[in-house]
Amino acid sequence: MDKTSIKPILDSLVCEYGSREQQLSSSPLSVLIQTIISQNTSDANSRRAFESLLASYHSWEDVAGASVDDIATSIKIGGLEEIKAKRIKGALGEIQNKRGKIELNFLIKLPLTEAREWLKQLPGVGTKTANCVLLFSLGRPALPVDTHVLRVSKRLGLIHSKTSVEQAHKLLESLVPTNDIYQFHVLMIEHGRRVCRARRPRCTNCVLMEFCSSYEDFTAKVDRDDNDSTSAIA
Repeated sequence: MDKTSIKPILDSLVCEYGSREQQLSSSPLSVLIQTIISQNTSDANSRRAFESLLASYHSWEDVAGASVDDIATSIKIGGLEEIKAKRIKGALGEIQNKRGKIELNFLIKLPLTEAREWLKQLPGVGTKTANCVLLFSLGRPALPVDTHVLRVSKRLGLIHSKTSVEQAHKLLESLVPTNDIYQFHVLMIEHGRRVCRARRPRCTNCVLMEFCSSYEDFTAKVDRDDNDSTSAIA
């Protein structure tokens, strides 16, 4: 696969779901904390937990100075609150120690790889979280790979079926043209949620069927399952 493989896929997704324009509205710190809270929870609960955290404290310095238990209480609706509270407090404390103040705007001036590695030194921050901060708050061409992006990319054959998440970040980021990274990320998630689902993907309604290396295998499996169900009823 090379960069030319992405264009027809992206064109089809844009045609199906519409073009998505990137708007940078949140600070790097806000995106960092939001992303930590969002781990292993729904978008709705993640949003409510983040709003509860903001309502409980006046500044990130106040959050950094709070106890883990108090932070956990404020984000409880997001689940795994003790783990996430430790990561939030640890990350904010580490930023304070390294920078002398709690801010991340300096990342815009660093080379992309250096900025990503700086973030990955923080507690609870892996490649996906670091890339979310860089892409959504600073507009850097860093590609976060979540479960939807990983699943759809593997089924399309953009990456090997046994590629790890960490490997996928590097491979897909090198494969997707820089100016298309944001659109690729959000549209692949949209497609993964609506059509290329983990269970019973809607292959016959897929706009990417002509590019998909898994299409024939999946449709054949659906046909076999349907035939088995019919035989059982008979």
